[in-house]
Amino acid sequence: MGRTALYRDPVPFRPARAEVVLEADVLVLRMPDGRSRRHAMHGTELSVHDGIVTMSGDHRPQRRFVRMLILENKDHRTTLITPPERGAVAPGVVLLPEAPAEAAILDDAPFEALSEWISGGGRLGACAIADLARLSAIASPHFAVLIGEVAAQRALELVAIATGPQRGWLDVDTALQPLMDMARSSTRAAEALIAALAHVAGSGRRRRR
Repeated sequence: MGRTALYRDPVPFRPARAEVVLEADVLVLRMPDGRSRRHAMHGTELSVHDGIVTMSGDHRPQRRFVRMLILENKDHRTTLITPPERGAVAPGVVLLPEAPAEAAILDDAPFEALSEWISGGGRLGACAIADLARLSAIASPHFAVLIGEVAAQRALELVAIATGPQRGWLDVDTALQPLMDMARSSTRAAEALIAALAHVAGSGRRRRR
């Protein structure tokens, strides 16, 4: 009997990840070698598609599937990819674009948060609280505070429309639960949560006046 091909193991190695830090109008990539890349978001076009990365494993190259996020404006072209060692082995007959050698590798969670944010037009007002929670984890300190305030306002709006027979089914803490959950594992999300709770408290004081 023939041997069954293994499409995920063994993993040849774990390439170093880049760290993404998002502002409202700038994306900063902190590369594993200590360098930083800045990409202005104004006028940026986005494309997300499958690609191929060639890795060395067991003394022979392996072609592995990745997802590629390409950001391009008149000044810069930035390519980000998902971890190639987690991608299935790609047969040689598969024709997909090769990820450039300078592509930044992001873990799945920041990759998804960033691609969803840009695909939605980069507008916080269009995000659900769960989306804002994911985004806060890759935000700069200043942007995390803004995200928290937007999440608080969204939570207050959700509570306000919970009327009629369902009155009282939702409170602010329940509405903010995705941000609370994210805050357990992310410093930036914790900062966003503090800003959200402060905004809610301030809103309550304003109403009492």
